[in-house]
Amino acid sequence: MNVPDTSSNTRLPRRRYGKEAIPLSILGFPGIMLTIMDESSAREIVAEAVERGVNYFDVAPTYGDAEVKLGPALQPYRKDVFLACKTTQHARDGAAAELKRSLERLCTDRLDLYQLHALADVEKDVDAVFAKGGAMETFLEAKRSGQVRHVGFSAHTEAAALAALERYDFDSVLFPLNFACWHKHNFGPRVAEAARRKGATLLALKAMAREKWPEDDPDRARYKPCWYKPLVDAGEIALALRFTWGVPVVAAVSAGHPELFRMALDAAAAPSPLNADEEATLLSLARSLNPIFDPPAD
Repeated sequence: MNVPDTSSNTRLPRRRYGKEAIPLSILGFPGIMLTIMDESSAREIVAEAVERGVNYFDVAPTYGDAEVKLGPALQPYRKDVFLACKTTQHARDGAAAELKRSLERLCTDRLDLYQLHALADVEKDVDAVFAKGGAMETFLEAKRSGQVRHVGFSAHTEAAALAALERYDFDSVLFPLNFACWHKHNFGPRVAEAARRKGATLLALKAMAREKWPEDDPDRARYKPCWYKPLVDAGEIALALRFTWGVPVVAAVSAGHPELFRMALDAAAAPSPLNADEEATLLSLARSLNPIFDPPAD
């Protein structure tokens, strides 16, 4: 189990990433959040995040203009942060072109973590990236050249995550580890166990998701760019994050909205394990919800 790193004076606990035991803040900065902010606000919230102890930043080309805003905002702190990016490209040449563009937009010559983005289907996604001329060739070449320090993937199905873990010794896995999906649909435990068995660092997505958006929900416009209905109560957010940190994971990326990110920062300052009453509260809530991911197919 990962334990907090106390070697540096930080406002957030840190856990160790990978074989190099890189200290990572237990809360990751959601780059997608910058799509709804102007450049000035982006610089301000990046500075606030660093000041409050965040050193793990997550972004992707599919997040609109997030890379364009994050790169300049992160420049003053680049040497002190762990920058993670992704690609949805399946082919070698497409992934190479997107990596080059991401490096330029992010104003850096290297990424601390580069990930295959949103693997969902074994044949269409996993088989494709590992095929001859597939994106994994770019990933391995970039790691050899030093453009990429670590290699990982994100996935939205257990089948894709488990298949990818069998194909290569990835440094990390970014996967939805959410209390409602876990308790109601048993979605997540097999991936968490497989990652531990393979020695891959476990990172979390969607810890702050509540459920699928109900039709005509008035909050949908307010909480863009969340494609799911997020938790918005500070107490529930804290319980949900503490559940995910207790899986355990090294870090969880926050929901992509400034208001929710700041509540997550508050929760991350004191991530104590859930007690029995809190576990019962989360279980009861999970049973009442429509989780964002369906039960895994056997």
